[in-house]
Amino acid sequence: FPPKKAATAPRIPPTRLALHHFDVTYSLQLRDQWPSVRAGLLCEQKYGALLNNFSAVRHVAQELELLNATDFVSPAPKKEAGRGDGVSPEGSGEGRTAARAETVTRAETSPPLRASIRSNIRCYTFPRGDITRFRPARPDTLGLLDYYLMDAASLLPVLALNVQPDDFVLDLCAAPGGKTLALLQTGICGHLAANDVSISRTKRLYQILHSYVPREIRETVRVTSYDGRDWGQLEGGTFHKVLVDVPCTTDRHSVMEQDNNIFHRRRTKERQMLPMLQLQLLMAGILATKPGGEVVYSTCSLSPLQNEHVIERAVEVAETQYNISVQVEDLSHFRTLFQDTFSFFSDCRLGELVLPHLTANFGPMYFCKLRRM
Repeated sequence: FPPKKAATAPRIPPTRLALHHFDVTYSLQLRDQWPSVRAGLLCEQKYGALLNNFSAVRHVAQELELLNATDFVSPAPKKEAGRGDGVSPEGSGEGRTAARAETVTRAETSPPLRASIRSNIRCYTFPRGDITRFRPARPDTLGLLDYYLMDAASLLPVLALNVQPDDFVLDLCAAPGGKTLALLQTGICGHLAANDVSISRTKRLYQILHSYVPREIRETVRVTSYDGRDWGQLEGGTFHKVLVDVPCTTDRHSVMEQDNNIFHRRRTKERQMLPMLQLQLLMAGILATKPGGEVVYSTCSLSPLQNEHVIERAVEVAETQYNISVQVEDLSHFRTLFQDTFSFFSDCRLGELVLPHLTANFGPMYFCKLRRM
């Protein structure tokens, strides 16, 4: 008898498929930086401790400072104070060519740098090269935990949103809830709507709110489970600020975890459709914004197809299909403010991209700010 052939092709783990895919695509995009970024993706991620302003646990900041952790957010305004007003905020703009301005109407000038980061958000990180782990969070007498551990780069989109007192804010893809929690830490949202299409992930959002936020504040947050793509029709032109943190290839998860991996063969179609879903969600975010309001789009992917390309397409669609003019805001001052904490990609055409790096292993995190004119 002839030898039996295997009924199915050998199963390649999705983590390996993801890494192969990234090796092919990101080596072209990042060139000689890819080996370093690749090593970062495959090593233990670094965390930040987002202090919970609602917790009564005392001396948390002092405890973290004794361990040599520092609040990466609060020194930012001080750093700006030393910069002359006439200094260009473009930072190290190697490779940021005129192509950046070709397809998109950009702001003529950056907002004044001193006004860019004003926040009650405090997030402690260990210095570059220090891989100390934070202790688990502790509850206060009411059971509220003292800090929330998260990728510190995930705070950058929230800081970019620059919430002002009494703003109506929408977090369109809110679960599992870290960015929603950070928005609440500002203490100034006039109204906060947190939405996520996944009911199971929305439960995680409820858990986080329950663990960190007192009931009287929790009850002011409107949590919903709509399909975010429909939000423009549901409540168009309502919000001053909208955060659109879209589903993406979650690059770090994809190379490290087999479970719930978007590179699983049965999810190929879903993965291929991501840029379309991302565009639809960003369009819904733009439509949900009042004229003059702002949208921050973010992903935890390095992929230009999920990042700059989605921004360019959204600007185009807003103009041609809805007659809405959208301006891409310059966030290059974020590189200057936070260069001690994060490694930024200098050749990002639109928005900013945090690259994983062995000495500062945060990200990837892409974020871009749009203003509806």
